[in-house]
Amino acid sequence: MKKTTQLQELFNREEIFVIAGGGCALHSIMAEASGYECAYMSGGTTAAMIYGIPDAGLITATEMMQNAERMANPISIPLVSDSDQGFGNAINVRRSVEGFVRSGVSAIHIEDQPFPKRCGFVKGKEIIPLDEAVGKYKAAVDAKREIDEDFVIIARCDARTAVGGGLEEVITRLKAYKEVGVDVLYFEGPQSIEEVRIVRQEVDGPLMATLIAVDPVPTLKDLQDAGLSSYFAPGLIAFPGLVASWDFLADFKERGIIAEREFNERTKSHPLGGLALFDLVGFPKVREWEQQYLPESQLAKYEQDTADYTSLYDPSKKAKLVSR
Repeated sequence: MKKTTQLQELFNREEIFVIAGGGCALHSIMAEASGYECAYMSGGTTAAMIYGIPDAGLITATEMMQNAERMANPISIPLVSDSDQGFGNAINVRRSVEGFVRSGVSAIHIEDQPFPKRCGFVKGKEIIPLDEAVGKYKAAVDAKREIDEDFVIIARCDARTAVGGGLEEVITRLKAYKEVGVDVLYFEGPQSIEEVRIVRQEVDGPLMATLIAVDPVPTLKDLQDAGLSSYFAPGLIAFPGLVASWDFLADFKERGIIAEREFNERTKSHPLGGLALFDLVGFPKVREWEQQYLPESQLAKYEQDTADYTSLYDPSKKAKLVSR
């Protein structure tokens, strides 16, 4: 089954699913290895981790597509990708959709912000006129239907917290976006779970939302009962790792090599401890290919060196993560 078809089924089933977000190929590989059904490429995380710049409309369409392709290709689960505001007007949106489809991702979300956009959580956000936004989503739908009918177009509405916006504007816009055939509606920035319920009552079809402002913290069942198709977590994979890396660097700066040795000892039985990362990125598959294609004289090297990683190889696991 195509990954785009898989994603269509996920969005249209009754049970909620998690969209696990990151910013690099290893993050998407980790999402699949951990049992998640869908991964996500965050534009903000891509801008920060890959290019070291803010999520303020500075990253280009080419840079975004290249990273999306890197994240989509190593996995068998669907990848949803940020595509900012489509990188221009409706004509640019058509070409952006074509590029993302060919990069191997299964969906993109397009914002109704002007160019340059800004992160959805940053003050000063604006939205484009409704008729312009409708034209862009119609262009996106037409483009994807020419290449892959199952490719998922997600219309992200930023009106709730934008200048001159509000909840009623969100509802008006999402209804208009649905009428031109987008696959999924995305309510950016609800302020409560009750707002999600209100929007759910007013619009049809799969619905997702960014829930950073919702308090108290809802459960997945709460969100499913409120009518969301997915729990969208843009930084689920990336942010905990960034914090842990920062904390470890501070510890090493204070205590030196002993901090690294203690960390290695503490994590040696972890699924990613020691050299287990090599399994996650596919070294076992390389070994299988060597056994299949190389002459015996070249395979003899495995009996002649003393490297540590060979001991982790388990042919029965293929390219999956080896349990340690």
